[in-house]
Amino acid sequence: MSVDPQPHQPQQTEPTYRWPVPPAGGWTADDLDRLPHLPPHTELIDGSLVFVSPQTRFHMHALRFFERQLESLVPDGLEVLREFTIDIDQRNRPEPDVLVVEEGDEDPYQTRLPVEMVRLAIEVESPDSVARDREAKPLKYARARIPHFWRVENKDGRAVVYVYEYDPVTKAYVATGIFHDRLKVSVPFPMDLDLTAITPKRRTAE
Repeated sequence: MSVDPQPHQPQQTEPTYRWPVPPAGGWTADDLDRLPHLPPHTELIDGSLVFVSPQTRFHMHALRFFERQLESLVPDGLEVLREFTIDIDQRNRPEPDVLVVEEGDEDPYQTRLPVEMVRLAIEVESPDSVARDREAKPLKYARARIPHFWRVENKDGRAVVYVYEYDPVTKAYVATGIFHDRLKVSVPFPMDLDLTAITPKRRTAE
């Protein structure tokens, strides 16, 4: 009896990458430096890895604006960093979008900073980070006693900045202002920023 040949079956191959399986109790801050193949800008929140989604043009323009503006105004003894992780505790190693920190010893291999060095943390909201930027991160930053926190939102293509200052009595943030076109503050150092410059001006036809 002849047997009909079986149609060719494509060979099953194992995926080239497997998502990391968290250990009991979750990941730790040290794991971010040890786990292979993590996407850039991975954060650790409550022992869980948080991956960054593709960023919007507004987010990119806002990061560039605050980095450049703060670098032009920051006083001696402080420096501006962009997208650099900070150690809050072993289960939390977030990566604020822009940071103002105390200057320290220069280490070209450094991947994180102790939270005690941070004077200002800025988070620019993106669609996938709304809950983290409005709820989880401000609570953790306040518990870590970061003196100043700004949250930047996109309102119909225009930047709105919510400014908070740490209250050592309540051990929580207090809102000190909501800024639309212009942000003028005296702490952590004097700044007067034109927020309308975040949205690129398009040339109109003459």
